[in-house]
Amino acid sequence: MSEYDFIIVGAGSAGCVLADKLSRSGKFSVAIVEAGGSDARFYIKLPIGYGRTYFDGRVNWKFNAQPDPGLNNRIAYWPRGKVLGGSSSINALVYCRGLDHDFEDWALPGWSAAEVRQAYDEIETRIAPDGGTSGTGPLFVSDVSDRAHPIKRHYLAAGREIGLAETDDFNGLNPEGIGLYNITTRRGMRWSAASAFLRPALRRPNVTLIKNETVQSLTFNGKRATGIQLANGRILTARREVILSGGTIGSVQILQRSGIGSGALLQSLGIETRIDNPNVGGNLQDHLGINYYYKSAEPTLNNRLAPWWGKLLCGMQYVLTRRGPLSLSVNQCGGFVRAMPGQGRADTQLYFNPATYTTAPAGKRPIINPDPFAGFLISYQPCRPTSRGRVDISGPAPDAAPAINPNSLSTEQDIAEVLAGARLVQRMMDAKPLANLAIAPVGPVPSAMDDAAVLDDFRTRGGTVFHPVATCRMAATAETGVTDARLRVFGATGLRVVDASAMPNLTSGNTNAPTIMLAWRAADMILADQES
Repeated sequence: MSEYDFIIVGAGSAGCVLADKLSRSGKFSVAIVEAGGSDARFYIKLPIGYGRTYFDGRVNWKFNAQPDPGLNNRIAYWPRGKVLGGSSSINALVYCRGLDHDFEDWALPGWSAAEVRQAYDEIETRIAPDGGTSGTGPLFVSDVSDRAHPIKRHYLAAGREIGLAETDDFNGLNPEGIGLYNITTRRGMRWSAASAFLRPALRRPNVTLIKNETVQSLTFNGKRATGIQLANGRILTARREVILSGGTIGSVQILQRSGIGSGALLQSLGIETRIDNPNVGGNLQDHLGINYYYKSAEPTLNNRLAPWWGKLLCGMQYVLTRRGPLSLSVNQCGGFVRAMPGQGRADTQLYFNPATYTTAPAGKRPIINPDPFAGFLISYQPCRPTSRGRVDISGPAPDAAPAINPNSLSTEQDIAEVLAGARLVQRMMDAKPLANLAIAPVGPVPSAMDDAAVLDDFRTRGGTVFHPVATCRMAATAETGVTDARLRVFGATGLRVVDASAMPNLTSGNTNAPTIMLAWRAADMILADQES
């Protein structure tokens, strides 16, 4: 079969949601096309296994950005999921809805904080520490605060000492403050978008999954998108709509290869311009963060996971009980706090991890191979960067590497927030609970640097937290965006972009939850439009 009602390109966090919701009624046939393969891999299902998929080309696009002037011309590594579930299959599992003001400043109909909150309530089943559940949604979100490492008490006590608020739920009505992160697991295993949404969809006869196939371009009849052409030349036809869910990088690539983007760029690459819109690939936003490492006066996860016998014991615990360190994320504590003076809302996200991996080989990040000494790290990222970058294709072939230009730290506000975040971390570390826990720093730390040195260190060591969004942003008009508030591509019919690239602005925290929410809301809009 090569003709369907809907064709979804990308089986990542957004595409899996769309496949589920668009097929539920049985009225529509749905094809979902994914460049990657199966997610039936041990290190995907194992929660802490994301350290092993970080450089695994079998499930990861392993992109590299262009030299970034704001980060001392370093070339950043940008992992992105190339597998069923997309980046939800290889991420660090932290689930944060976003703060209310993140959505209010989208300023588009259908995306108010109240409407977004309702969607989240429909999506989630929340699992409490005692195993009790609330909600009936397909996405399981676990509160594992009772299993976080004991040194969490020092982090929380330090926050209290310097006057930070506390919250027991970053996804509740009062998410500001410090606390413990929820993660997307169920029964001790990763619960990705593929687990939550794609598996149910694939049990229906009206859903077709096409794996390991790359899309060359869209097909058109005039301005109407009629389907897709695969890299192998095969054409699939969409009777109703083509929906791009290839992510912040992938969706841009397909649009531009199809002649939708900056006319000047397309002409330079020999691609005929179908819709001249330079916003395609623009407005790139991402969180930047940095880690500070310390040796610990108390045992940490390093003590359990560094020696071979510790790994063996933790592995046995996991196999027998689905509990223990392997059932969790290393990102255990954190929070949304105010670092800038006079701020009326949280501007900084914190992380506190009971492990370090400072002795990893250069360019590597084997999270499940910690240092051979007790250690912890504290990290921060400014929530709402004002720098804007670009993603563009470098050639018309589907295997041409994307040109990712983050344009990091290109505004004075972003620089000021980096400095404020470092000083907040310094206050946390100077507080008695963490000062007593830290035996010695491992590498640069804020207390030993003036502002110039802090900024230079950030430019030298800081980098992406893997939350790129907004390269096909929703907007009121084509002058400022790529899609309208119902995710329809300006200048085309039968074509939408539904993924993180469609976010108008970056949310304050981790982006997997907002991406799933965006697709959930988009599916309702798509179905409503079929009735009109």
